[in-house]
Amino acid sequence: MAHLSSPTVIAPGIGLLTADNPSEMTLDGTNSYLLFDPALPQLEPGTPVVLIDPGPELEEHLQSLAQFEIQLVLITHRHADHTGGIDRLRELAGAPVRAKLAEYCRDAPVLEDHEVINAAGTRIQVHFTPGHTSDSVCFTAQDSQLFTGDTVLGRGTTILEHPDGTLADYLDSLNRLLALPEMSLHPAHGQQHETSHQLLRAYLEHRESRLEQVRVALQKLGKAGADATPADLLEIVYPDLDPRLVGAASHSLEAQLHYLASNR
Repeated sequence: MAHLSSPTVIAPGIGLLTADNPSEMTLDGTNSYLLFDPALPQLEPGTPVVLIDPGPELEEHLQSLAQFEIQLVLITHRHADHTGGIDRLRELAGAPVRAKLAEYCRDAPVLEDHEVINAAGTRIQVHFTPGHTSDSVCFTAQDSQLFTGDTVLGRGTTILEHPDGTLADYLDSLNRLLALPEMSLHPAHGQQHETSHQLLRAYLEHRESRLEQVRVALQKLGKAGADATPADLLEIVYPDLDPRLVGAASHSLEAQLHYLASNR
């Protein structure tokens, strides 16, 4: 029997359990969120919950989640650090799984943009937010809590998995989230944020700053966006890059070059 961990209740109706999969990409690990009736005084084993992201296939993490009565599992996007545990958790808890992509659903339909889900004493709304990946989804709960998956991280910035994720989509998604009311922000990696708008604006400003860096670099190289490659720009735009992040930075540069070439 695996050692069971207890989630931390971070707000009324929200429990947090972070998977033990830290890395340069996952930060402290993947955050799994347990949403329950905010009127309940505490989160106890057997409490009905909606789970956002089961995380990777780590037995201790999944058994810890399965202590609760999981009525529904929601997936923010397809990456394995969010979806790897789906089938093992289903063996343990038997809950239906919903995602934007049918291949990650289990005995339940795909998610629909704007739909409202009522389960486990909580109200959740779906927001399609492509950019990080084409299937990225965010959720709001009780109209006051925003769960951003990898669209917005607790610290640092996310990658765009170009060509599946595009910068045009990502900027639209950030603006869509910014159009929602101010909320507490709960990312899939990193720390919690009491407000959302400041961080969302910072993300937009960061992307505009990166685009300007790429424009300047292209001028130095005497190239247009359509003629350059990420390798041409990597050392100019990311001069002190951790070698472990070269792949991620290259994906983002591909997205930026595509965006500039499409908006000439």
